[in-house]
Amino acid sequence: MKESMQRNGPNGAVYGLGFIGAVIYYISNATGFWMGVVGFLKAMVWPGFLVYEALKALGA
Repeated sequence: MKESMQRNGPNGAVYGLGFIGAVIYYISNATGFWMGVVGFLKAMVWPGFLVYEALKALGA
């Protein structure tokens, strides 16, 4: 178990940096408080949108 955690560690760091970047982007472009809340929620699920669009573009 410890070995799998060590191998997957960098993936968590990449996701974490992407999450922080997405939060900054969405909140800085928000026009109001609730748009900032929606932006935060979007930042949490952006990898799902990314994979969906990539698969759609590949025709899978």
